[in-house]
Amino acid sequence: MERARLADDALARGAAIGPLHGIPIAHKDLQITKGIRTTFGSPIYEHFVPAEDSLLVDRIRRAGAILVGKSNTPEFGAGSQTFNPVFGATRNPYDTTKTCGGSSGGAAVALACGMLPLADGSDMGGSLRNPASFCSVVGLRPSPGRVPTWPARLPWSPLSVDGPMARNVADVALLLSAIAGPDARSPIALGEAGRRFAGRLDRDVDGVRVAWWTDLGGVPFDPVVRQVVNEQRAVFESLGCLVEDAEPDFTGADDAFKTLRAVAFAAGYRDLIPSERARLKDTIVWELERAGGLTANDIAKAEVARTDLYHRTRQFFERHEFFVLPTVQVPPFDVEQPYPTEIDGVKMDTYIDWMKSCYYISVAGNPAISVPCGYTAEGLPIGLQIVARHHDDWGLLQMAHAFEQAARIRTPASLVVEPDHSIGFGRPS
Repeated sequence: MERARLADDALARGAAIGPLHGIPIAHKDLQITKGIRTTFGSPIYEHFVPAEDSLLVDRIRRAGAILVGKSNTPEFGAGSQTFNPVFGATRNPYDTTKTCGGSSGGAAVALACGMLPLADGSDMGGSLRNPASFCSVVGLRPSPGRVPTWPARLPWSPLSVDGPMARNVADVALLLSAIAGPDARSPIALGEAGRRFAGRLDRDVDGVRVAWWTDLGGVPFDPVVRQVVNEQRAVFESLGCLVEDAEPDFTGADDAFKTLRAVAFAAGYRDLIPSERARLKDTIVWELERAGGLTANDIAKAEVARTDLYHRTRQFFERHEFFVLPTVQVPPFDVEQPYPTEIDGVKMDTYIDWMKSCYYISVAGNPAISVPCGYTAEGLPIGLQIVARHHDDWGLLQMAHAFEQAARIRTPASLVVEPDHSIGFGRPS
């Protein structure tokens, strides 16, 4: 409240203000916050209070936003279902018996409930996109390096990124404008200034080539997801887009992601195994044990597969400017279920197999965004994922904005609880 009063005083005296001046925000509980408890969703860090802010938190604070809390996440961000032994489960606001997704689940719920106009998150295998889909908000996975990450154990890795979430595309672009831009502490930081993303998103997309997914090489999808997403093809066509069935060849993406993900977990948490194994989530132990069994040849194979996928995707996007597919393979599921074990009759071998529609894109390294596209018969949200060319975050936001304005997805009347949008944030009208 004191910072809010100071923000009011600054306006009253005509002081220069930042792009997020006075806006309340919560930071994902994987972001370290100076003087404010940061648990990472783990009992090991339940009482940890950092002595500094992360780069992301610092940029948002300097832009004028007011921190009102932290948003819940699964333990160390592992898995797209937000529950942990410190704070419990975060439930889906459209049906509290269902999960909100993850790992930026608390952020998505706070947005959907009107508690916040903007929120940050992070994404390795879908953690900005998955909860956005499950909660009918917008989540952007920026290009690696677009939002520099610090501190980071693997600063050269493009697999995990920080990014913005909001209730509409324009608000996502606003937050991106405040957090994007180069920083010497990130060796892969892109040089373009964040202010690029503060411009108007309007664009005529008539004649733009859009590739429409088919099955991602045999990845299973719940039939309801397939139906709801495919119904939106007509929206792109109504905008004048040239839509055709096509998708990149994702051969090798699954193995590459699982190997590189295990390496990332080893870099971050391997030192906890000797003393804290009993307090670690079982899936994290599984990741660390898998990492311990990897050979140099396994890691080399994953890196080569990622390189091959990049070039196949690059060539694919020479013809198509955008690629559209479902964000998540399933609708929101039971909050008591840690992860789906079967999709459309196909058994899931691991706790992350149901996230392929997100993590295949993570491996390719392209920017991607989840935007609301409809609801199941039970009123559960479904998100549509748009993928753009390498580093074309601006074009991605423009296409997502065009779809959002044309589709005008509305919450079912029986579920509407309107937040106060008096400060100008909210769903497109």
